[in-house]
Amino acid sequence: MSKRDYYEVLGVSKTASADEIKKAFRRLAVQYHPDKQGGDEAKFKEINEAYEVLKDQQKRQRYDQFGHAGVGGSAGGGNPFEGFGGFGGGGQNVHFDFGDLGLGDIFGSFFGGGGHAEQRQARGRDVAMDIDLTFEQSIFGAEKSLKLTLEDICDHCKGNTVEPGHDLKTCPTCKGSGQQVRIMNTMFGQIQQASICSECRGRGRVPEKVCTVCKGSGTKRKDQTITLKVPAGIDDGATIRLRERGEAIANGAKGDLYVNIRVKPHKQFTREGNLILSDEHISMIDAALGAELDVATVDGVVRMKVPAGTQSGTDFKLPGHGVPHIRDSKRGDHIVTIHVDTPTKLSKKQKELLQQFQSATKGSRFGL
Repeated sequence: MSKRDYYEVLGVSKTASADEIKKAFRRLAVQYHPDKQGGDEAKFKEINEAYEVLKDQQKRQRYDQFGHAGVGGSAGGGNPFEGFGGFGGGGQNVHFDFGDLGLGDIFGSFFGGGGHAEQRQARGRDVAMDIDLTFEQSIFGAEKSLKLTLEDICDHCKGNTVEPGHDLKTCPTCKGSGQQVRIMNTMFGQIQQASICSECRGRGRVPEKVCTVCKGSGTKRKDQTITLKVPAGIDDGATIRLRERGEAIANGAKGDLYVNIRVKPHKQFTREGNLILSDEHISMIDAALGAELDVATVDGVVRMKVPAGTQSGTDFKLPGHGVPHIRDSKRGDHIVTIHVDTPTKLSKKQKELLQQFQSATKGSRFGL
């Protein structure tokens, strides 16, 4: 579904002042706030998104020139992944849930698969780690080797805590129930309290002989190397969840591994949603007469025409040179902002030529 015009959302004209935009936003925000009776959360989000763009002079300028594509398709603090089940609000707190790292299709299962009974079973400890990506790796994706030392299933007993050649026997403490019942005396009389058996930990059975390698824990600490394919278009602050790649526990599921993404700043480019932004400086002569520039993009150098009469602060769009969309193969755009440099030191000849130009244009709206 296409987005509504931001000015229409706030009920203001395209020539509205910053103060008029702010007043319109406050009035509508109060009217549709979700915490208020009769509020509308979807409407409130739409109003907030429109205001995030129109209150910012640069974003508003790009929106006026290029529409929604000029602001990355979403407001500055919005969630570019909105619409996926299990994704939280806020573009900087996004979770990707990757299961089998064969990754035939890395989008086969996303975060938050719903509450199932197995989630209540004993499970190993979750583990978190940070990885750094270059700006280009975040745009095009990357393959990273993760080196960890974790509790893993004991190879000797295969995690069942029993020395090979032996078996499990009924727990003598709980008689196989997995629970211990205690009688407590209270002011209301005796109360029975059931708890997990301390000897068999609820299993109802204990080893005839414990594993001689892991001493009955079922796990051993091991060095591991995991290959992770980071998807193209991932943003700084996103988190990838690898199911059952955390620490192991005897007779239970492994915990999860959470990989926090940190993207290093680029010296020339910045990112805004699916847009890449950069600046180019030209002389006032090139601005007046027009020029062609070699503009650096993440795809390499692109030739861009600057028409005669270009003003400082004008934005130009290079379609398809921005950030890939997570949900498909489409890419955002690269926005180039032109800055016209005024010379601070002029030769005598240059001054004379400018003075002649000034004399020739006196009374004209093109005069300096």
